[in-house]
Amino acid sequence: MAPKAAPPKVPESVLKKRKTLEKIKADRAEKALAIKKASKVSRKAIFKKAEAYVKEYKNMEKSLITSRRQAKQFGNYFVEPEPKLLFVTRIRGINKMPPQPKKILDLLRLRQIHNGVFLKANKATINMLRIVQSWITFGEPNLKTVRELVYKRGFGKVNKQRLPLTDNSIIEGALGKYGIVCVEDLIHEIYTVGPNFKSASNFLWPFKLSSPTGGYSQKGISFTEGGDYGNRDGKINALVRQMN
Repeated sequence: MAPKAAPPKVPESVLKKRKTLEKIKADRAEKALAIKKASKVSRKAIFKKAEAYVKEYKNMEKSLITSRRQAKQFGNYFVEPEPKLLFVTRIRGINKMPPQPKKILDLLRLRQIHNGVFLKANKATINMLRIVQSWITFGEPNLKTVRELVYKRGFGKVNKQRLPLTDNSIIEGALGKYGIVCVEDLIHEIYTVGPNFKSASNFLWPFKLSSPTGGYSQKGISFTEGGDYGNRDGKINALVRQMN
């Protein structure tokens, strides 16, 4: 009976390759576990932040209601606070548009019809909006509008690319240095017009809205006269609902 042949020797290069692959696998598993643990910790922190923000929003609302009631009780007039935040959307195209309004709309990032942006309400902004008011409509958005826009239509600008806000890591990568690490942080910064509002607003790609349900009434007439363009104060929220 012939002796059994010895099993073929595995080449050293193959053994090295196996060891390398095993090490890569182990490193990946370790990294995945670390990411899982970190995300669990960050999720808890985000939930705590969200709870704190809800409390803050409720306190803001309560304070306003109390001030109104006190004014009514003592027979005084209550002057509503000046809006700090504006939502502006473009409703008309470029036909017969002079160079100055065209330049301003470009600066405001309202380059297409139904584009929308959040702006800080200050003297410079109001002056610019007055010049281009025939092409836009704007007003003071409430918390529900801000939240719905960011969650439903929100895209971030990362390396000149338009990315959907599907992961908080996108926000953290762009705005983490300002302490804005999740969607709720972003909404809070926008709604309260925080110290880093400009960075947060510029990070958000201009919202691409749809034509409003039922269409416009009269684009060539101002809102105060029964048309569409110009300032519509709190009624901007109803329009955004129709366009979102």
